[in-house]
Amino acid sequence: MPKVHEVEIHRLRPTQITVGMIEVHDKRGILVAMNPSQQRDFMQVHSVPAVWGPDGRLYITDHHHLALAAEQADLDTGFFLLEEDFSKLAIADFWPRMQAANWVHPMDQNGKLRPFQDIPDQLSQLVDDPYRSLAAYVRNAGGYEKTPTPFAEFLWADFFRPRVPIGDTRAQFDASVDPAVKLAVSPAAAYLPGYKGQAPERSS
Repeated sequence: MPKVHEVEIHRLRPTQITVGMIEVHDKRGILVAMNPSQQRDFMQVHSVPAVWGPDGRLYITDHHHLALAAEQADLDTGFFLLEEDFSKLAIADFWPRMQAANWVHPMDQNGKLRPFQDIPDQLSQLVDDPYRSLAAYVRNAGGYEKTPTPFAEFLWADFFRPRVPIGDTRAQFDASVDPAVKLAVSPAAAYLPGYKGQAPERSS
């Protein structure tokens, strides 16, 4: 069974370019409402999977929203589960190995694939993609099932991107969730991981 390790939040490195800042804000609110002991217990229960990379850097492979929320809430440390040790690799070999393991996803806020060099060095440099937040809120509202498929929320975000306008305010974002849920269970979304609507019949 993998061992849980404690680490300073500032040492964590992202493996993606974007997060949904609305989701980060809400997770930060949960953490801020806790006392230090509760924060520590929460972070330990929600340990972040990570990989040791070149130059002793620790790259997280999931839970970017929680890690950034913890940093914004001024938590000093968090917990991680070591998935692999790639610390002996050169950086030119590290990212392809990460990609082969589905542990890196350099998509920008417009859903475009970027080179590995565009991945930020720090959690604080992650870029907002509001459609990542929308994907999470649609899942929480029952629009689709949580799934182990790698980067499922990115796929859902790209599905909603040309179909659901969000607007610039939190009220406009909240108003976009219901129509997005309806789209999520429509036949148009049947190819996506976690789909729970009525799949279209195949013609014989």
